[in-house]
Amino acid sequence: LDALTANTTAHLIGDIERLRTHLGIERWLVLGGSWGTTLALAYAERYPDRVRAMVLAGLATTRADELDWLYWQVGRMLPAEHAAFRAHVGGGTSSADLIAAYAARLSDPDPAIHQAAADAWCTWEAALVEVDPAADPSPRWRDPAFRLTFARIVTHYFTRAAFLDDGALQRGMPRIAHIPAVLIHSRFDPSTPFSTAWELSQLWPAARLVTLPGALHSIAAGAVGEAVVAATDGFRDAGGAG
Repeated sequence: LDALTANTTAHLIGDIERLRTHLGIERWLVLGGSWGTTLALAYAERYPDRVRAMVLAGLATTRADELDWLYWQVGRMLPAEHAAFRAHVGGGTSSADLIAAYAARLSDPDPAIHQAAADAWCTWEAALVEVDPAADPSPRWRDPAFRLTFARIVTHYFTRAAFLDDGALQRGMPRIAHIPAVLIHSRFDPSTPFSTAWELSQLWPAARLVTLPGALHSIAAGAVGEAVVAATDGFRDAGGAG
């Protein structure tokens, strides 16, 4: 857990920029999926001159309303699963309550407590993935160590709003509005509401929104992965979009 003290959005942006410098790349295409779209947007707004184009899928900006959707409102679609998710930490009245309660249990030194919390957290995550019958859950979810690491990192970021002011990425859009981009989102994605992708497309004149049917979320899943490959190939064939 001590290692997470140096794991923030700012640290990750710094790592990305150091990698670009190390590789000797002047400008590059930035790709992100799910929470990675938050990181990609934050990086691009910090270093717009280093970004040639962007491909983002399953868009999320980690605003409070998106977290409220993910850990509270979408529970209306999965009432039994959400009831179990809440019950593990004794209930709660908001997404913030649930995230904080899980974060506390995940940091408990007792393995019985922190592993049970990780398992309950990932059971909820899996329920969201399984909304779409075309989803193919990764086998890594079966590994208790992965579940614990995943849950700890997610709650570390989400209890802190990803170390961003609420709505900061939307307010920073003028810095990247000229950068060509493809935004890919399933209309009924249960993990990240389609409204986020649509709103960003309205703020981004150089972006094209690709709306997929169904409820897939993962950047590697079926039609989402195919759309990502098509978008990156398109920028390659166009000579990198400028």
